[in-house]
Amino acid sequence: MMNYIVTTSPHLHDADGVAVLMRRVLYALLPGVLLQMWFFGWGVLLNIALSVATAWTVEALMLWARQRPLQPFLSDYSAVLTACLFAVALPPFLPWWMPVLGMVFAIIFAKQLYGGLGHNPFNPAMVGYAILLISFPAEMTRWPYPVYLMPETLNFWHSVQWSFMGTLSHSSVVSIDALTGATPLDALKTGLAQNESIRTLRMQPLFDTWVAVGWQWVNVAYLLGGMWLLYKRVIYWPIPVGFLLGLVSLSSLFFMMDSGRYVDPIFHLFTGATMLGVFFIATDPVTAATSPRARFVYGLGIGVLVYVIRTWGGYPDGVAFAVLFMNLTAPALDVWLKPRPFGR
Repeated sequence: MMNYIVTTSPHLHDADGVAVLMRRVLYALLPGVLLQMWFFGWGVLLNIALSVATAWTVEALMLWARQRPLQPFLSDYSAVLTACLFAVALPPFLPWWMPVLGMVFAIIFAKQLYGGLGHNPFNPAMVGYAILLISFPAEMTRWPYPVYLMPETLNFWHSVQWSFMGTLSHSSVVSIDALTGATPLDALKTGLAQNESIRTLRMQPLFDTWVAVGWQWVNVAYLLGGMWLLYKRVIYWPIPVGFLLGLVSLSSLFFMMDSGRYVDPIFHLFTGATMLGVFFIATDPVTAATSPRARFVYGLGIGVLVYVIRTWGGYPDGVAFAVLFMNLTAPALDVWLKPRPFGR
């Protein structure tokens, strides 16, 4: 009798292995990362470098401690993809130890202690991000202004200098506060809390006639990358469609009820981490639901929660918390919405 070994999820139904799947997601991520660097500076690349180096190092140490072979797991690109998704969600002007700390927590506590890839119930990148956001809210909500609004453009050395030494001695700008401020979502939420109208708020330089300077093009790039993933069948449509339907439905309803207090759906779609969340974070094959109907409800729940957190929650964006909450529901959704057997 022949013995067959069944490995852990994700199970792929063609010749492509996990490494190929992860590399394709990284390729799709590249246009958005490049545009993010263009609008927000070299700090994006620095966060990626710090996160990837930390992820590889910590993954290797944990595999060694667990007496697992290093080469198969370090070469599957799962740690690299986790690090990249984590890094692009971070503000570019963070101290160096914050990306390192978040990545250590993501790899150890959200991935390896559960058994590694295929066993983790929560998205590791979003766990690392949520830990930093809860612990250091001021630093995590302070993004640089888009390059067109900056009083001075910082080169790569300036970014390294600020990250590791906390100074800008080679720059004429005295403080990093002159280069950073609230994100469009944060500025909108703060202004509405002070009873300002959306029309008045959108006259600020941070906003343009469409959405917000820089942010809309970054989201468009992630949208195009996500469409390529759908075309290559790396991800499947129920989660993105459910996510977008939940976000657009709620934002349209409240916008029609009171356009002076609630922003239009286009703004929600093309600012913050919307498209990154729709195509790259919510579709994680390990932590998401698996059956078609369960995937759709899973994505729908994320979209609804993103709008609720953005509108009434304590944080300007809600992608990370929405994804983590729906990770909790994924096993139950797979049980409740499992496909009906043929003939019944």
